[in-house]
Amino acid sequence: MSRGTESTRLRGDSTSQTAVTRRAALQAAASAMAFATAPSAQAQKAGASPTLADERSTIRLVVNGQPRTLSVDPRQSILDVLRESLDLTGTKKGCNAGACGACTVLLNGNRINSCLALAAMHDGAEITTIEGLAEGDSLHPLQQAFIEREGFQCGYCTPGQIMSGVACIAEGHAGSPEEIKAWMSGNICRCGAYAGIVEAITDAAKEA
Repeated sequence: MSRGTESTRLRGDSTSQTAVTRRAALQAAASAMAFATAPSAQAQKAGASPTLADERSTIRLVVNGQPRTLSVDPRQSILDVLRESLDLTGTKKGCNAGACGACTVLLNGNRINSCLALAAMHDGAEITTIEGLAEGDSLHPLQQAFIEREGFQCGYCTPGQIMSGVACIAEGHAGSPEEIKAWMSGNICRCGAYAGIVEAITDAAKEA
């Protein structure tokens, strides 16, 4: 065998050995990463520490005049408790970030964005939703005014608009269209039915 052939063969052996070495290094690194990120067998046997999701709270609310006792995840918002636990789906989930007002309810008489309020922090609170405004078959004056003034189109934002409008009147901020617009600015209507909304609140304020 010539020296050139032997040299080539030796270079080939060297390359093969290098490849194996790199492969082994990558495998070792992957194994180390998996070991570092996986929970240890001992921790699994002993049982992992309770997470926030496992620590539920028992709270008592008065919702639309009805006392309720609920077990809630401490991360649940009032909005989610109303919709998912109490099946009160009139309160809508819009942006879920407090920017649109679709989830407005009354908490102890004050309007809030229920998507931003943790239910576990309001034990004992009184909550009024859109379902709690009417008395039997008799609509709340503002609900009736929304119909008469065509204060809605698609209707998705309407529950939040009405709840905020009820509070706006109770707060004494419905003295003029300009004042109503200012104090209702946190409630967005994508359909643009603002003129009817302002007129409805104006009408209802006269009856309050």
